Amino acid sequence: MSEQIAHLSIPGEKSRDLLARRQQVVARGLSATMNVFAAKADGAVIEDVDGNRFIDLAGGIGAMNIGHTRPEVTQAIAEQAAKFTHTCFTVMMYEPYIELAERLVKLTPGDFPKKAIFFNSGAEAVENAVKIARYATGRPAVIVFDNAYHGRTLMTMTMTAKVKPYKHRFGPYAPEVYRAPFPYPYRMNMTPEQASQACIQEIERMFVGEVAPDQVAAIIIEPVQGEGGFMVSPPGFLRDLQALCAKHGILFIADEIQTGFCRTGKMFAVEHDGVVPDLMIVAKSMGAGMPISGVIGRADIMDVPPPGTLGGTYSGNPVACAAALAVLDLYEKEDQAALSRRVGQAVLDKFTQLQQRFSFIGDVRGIGGMIAMELVKDPATKEPDAQKVGEILAAAHKRGLILIRAGMFDNVIRVLVPLCITDEQLQYALNALDEAVSSVAQPTPTAIA
Repeated sequence: MSEQIAHLSIPGEKSRDLLARRQQVVARGLSATMNVFAAKADGAVIEDVDGNRFIDLAGGIGAMNIGHTRPEVTQAIAEQAAKFTHTCFTVMMYEPYIELAERLVKLTPGDFPKKAIFFNSGAEAVENAVKIARYATGRPAVIVFDNAYHGRTLMTMTMTAKVKPYKHRFGPYAPEVYRAPFPYPYRMNMTPEQASQACIQEIERMFVGEVAPDQVAAIIIEPVQGEGGFMVSPPGFLRDLQALCAKHGILFIADEIQTGFCRTGKMFAVEHDGVVPDLMIVAKSMGAGMPISGVIGRADIMDVPPPGTLGGTYSGNPVACAAALAVLDLYEKEDQAALSRRVGQAVLDKFTQLQQRFSFIGDVRGIGGMIAMELVKDPATKEPDAQKVGEILAAAHKRGLILIRAGMFDNVIRVLVPLCITDEQLQYALNALDEAVSSVAQPTPTAIA
């Protein structure tokens, strides 16, 4: 591996040319973590247009759990595309949509009748889950959480917690969205159990001081917060939250867009706490890079909105459905959950070792193959250190790693590596990351003239 991926001089000539072309025609509002352009990918490795090879620790922000260009998926895409690429399901229906719904209602938690509906993006699915919940309950309000990320549309942008870059100057925002605290033991200076209890108590206070519970349609939560910084729901928190919902007739909605499909070591993250949501939102790794998302939930809730109230031109596109079906086949044939736990443990061990060596690594957390470390300037004050994260990312990129950040303060390094990564690739990646962190912690002394 070290012979193929070494210290890279990036961007290369072809990437520099493409950067210049991008500058002329692509809107400035679209950012990019790396200044190189992909040419091809396989498994957990992406090669850029200059021939540089990178181990992908980002997985398309969690969309590539099964890895890049799996032959089974690319073949399914090609075969469906050769038949037809689009009719619009609301005009002329097709079997892949039905088959995917059949598979997912069986796969998702809950021993009760369920139904599914598909969309293009995670944000679309979140927005439609809200629509379904409001229609089914006749209530206007939704409760979301601190550090949450649900998308960039008007509704989902409102639900997202972070102001810059997602919300700043894009208001006014959608009404009737209320924000509750999410257990964050590291910054709350509490044990996980104490943090959970404090957050449940605060929601109960909100029902008195901010929004009456009989006006709340749904509480929507990421079982493990993604963009917010990989905060894991402490054991029992989701159960307590679901009990609170049941007490007040509020729908419990799990946003499993980033956590679903074995990312956390189980098929869905809610399974760690043994809870069954009324509605579940899925996307990302369901389609292995193809744009598809869905809402799956109790049939009696899903069927309340009448025909014509939900849908979209490309929603549940037949090619994307075919890809998702091939992905589900792979989950049935391969123990991806075990792979997730194996990969995650290796990353967790490395991050823990780094934390013991470097005081600026304030917290290491995660579950399954969803692991992160939070960087601070001072372990006592826990002041976020976004600058050091940027320096580590740059050093990692030069060493052939695709690595991204997260967190409300941009001070979290997160890993969403494809679960098919080989032992050799994983070991190289962890060693390279160790080098990157060490190089930032101990910069090369400046020569004195």
